[in-house]
Amino acid sequence: MFTGIIETVGIVEKIIKDQSNIHFRIASSISKECKIDQSISHNGVCLTITDKDDEGHWVTAIQETLDKSNLAFWTVGTEVNIERCMQMGSRLDGHIVQGHVDGIGICTQITNNDGSWLFEFSFDKKFAHLIVPKGSVCINGVSLTVNEPRMDTFYVAIIPYTYEHTNFHSIDIGTKVNLEFDIIGKYMARYREIIQNP
Repeated sequence: MFTGIIETVGIVEKIIKDQSNIHFRIASSISKECKIDQSISHNGVCLTITDKDDEGHWVTAIQETLDKSNLAFWTVGTEVNIERCMQMGSRLDGHIVQGHVDGIGICTQITNNDGSWLFEFSFDKKFAHLIVPKGSVCINGVSLTVNEPRMDTFYVAIIPYTYEHTNFHSIDIGTKVNLEFDIIGKYMARYREIIQNP
């Protein structure tokens, strides 16, 4: 379980295709502190460390992950938001993030607001019932507040700290991002579905 508060930005150093899987080597400042078999959020995707040294670590994405996330579009040099799992007893600064991506969003507009940025993302409208004004959404592993949700778009406001310390500074119009919608909304939607269709 994660909070959506990014610890560091890593860089994809190597990519190895292995049947339907892809192995990624990520260089990061926290790789030396990580352990093999540890679950780490990479752009909001929970991945297991399979090997490591002091400068970087390896993770593997299977086909299911590649189909639902933007990992299939990673190239050498891609910046990756990284967060280790939440510690019990710590403050929950963001929101409850599972690291289970629901789908891909696409950046459709970026507005510079003289000190902050407004990013618009489009998404599959089948998720529209899971997103509400001022609710939480996880984009590339970053916990953010939803602005002006519509049937297939929404905005998020990005402050300078987030822009500089996550990979939001590398997002352009057309960039594909990982989206995870709030787990509380998912439970409510599932409950409603069961009640209406017993």
